Amino acid sequence: MDCTKLKILTPRKRSFRGLGGIKLALIAENHLQLIIELLIIMQIGVMFVFNIIPLSLSLVLFIALIVGIGFVIMFGMDATFLFLPIAHYEFAHPYGPMALLAAVTALAAIPMMKDVGIKITNLRLFVYIIIGLITIFGGIMHRSFLIFWFIGLLLGFFIISKSFRQKSVFTIKRMATVAGVVIIGFGLLELLAILLKMPVLSPLLRISRIEDYSLPSLTMVLKNSAIFGHIQGTCYWGPECSGGSDGYVTLPMSLVTLFGLPFPVFYGILVSKKDVIDYMLPGIFGYTFDFGYGILILLLLWCVGVTILGFKILGIYRSKRESGNRKYLGREALLIGSIAAFVAQAIVGLFIMNRSINGTALLTFLFIGTLIVSHVLVMRK
Repeated sequence: MDCTKLKILTPRKRSFRGLGGIKLALIAENHLQLIIELLIIMQIGVMFVFNIIPLSLSLVLFIALIVGIGFVIMFGMDATFLFLPIAHYEFAHPYGPMALLAAVTALAAIPMMKDVGIKITNLRLFVYIIIGLITIFGGIMHRSFLIFWFIGLLLGFFIISKSFRQKSVFTIKRMATVAGVVIIGFGLLELLAILLKMPVLSPLLRISRIEDYSLPSLTMVLKNSAIFGHIQGTCYWGPECSGGSDGYVTLPMSLVTLFGLPFPVFYGILVSKKDVIDYMLPGIFGYTFDFGYGILILLLLWCVGVTILGFKILGIYRSKRESGNRKYLGREALLIGSIAAFVAQAIVGLFIMNRSINGTALLTFLFIGTLIVSHVLVMRK
């Protein structure tokens, strides 16, 4: 038996049905339907929970700090295991957006606490320490995490400055400082990789891999993608390729196998076969190849729609706060953190690396999106 052709579950041989042929059932028939069904279920569940829990500013800040501390511990342990003969789990990649949500939410709560007369000096320092530690530990694990993290923090500071009518964060001095920190950070990682003889830490290795493998991957996507899915037989599975939803973009594998769904999945050594798209190309190409141009357009529209809706609701929260209504302070802080995390993950996942919105990271992305949309019911009350 050829072990390189093993799959956990063998899919039924069928052509990929387009958007018009998708019939959402209780049991999904492919990866795309499972993603859509889970999004709907999550949206209903998050809306329900979100609107029965009184999210005061103190509660939101407390949860954000606890979550931030938890991710510091998780990322710190993962980074430590990288230097030890112990398996590491790369938590920074799928859970980075949640860490960013917590960090920006805490940052947004600080000026609100100041407005109500609470001393924030020590709190601000504590939040900055959390952000600094996550930056260090996450950067050690993934160079792409640093790109995501800095984009998210810049978005967070920008939204906060606009929401509280502060001076713009995008001054020449600050932008130069951020650029300098990014360059120094990548330089230190490269130096550390050389001194410790650990190529896995090298940013230049990542760049060289992209140069070597991205062009063949891009050629495969552009030649074989269709309006819905891709040309049947052009994916890794060969004759068993169903022409779409072939496992290049999925929810977490554990979720798929938990329900025993007969979907194609890349497992074990086969993960490297998925990396030709997942690791080497931006998400716009990954989603195009596995689901087609039509689904990519719908995904982009959903991302833009969620972002616009979030900013619209944020404007309503700001007007209520400025009129003296403090009822929504906690929700406003949470919304600022959610928008920053969602937009940063969308930018990095869609335009830099598909892996940032795939697998567990896709689950995180969907959750943050539903969290933003859930504010709609609050405004209708």
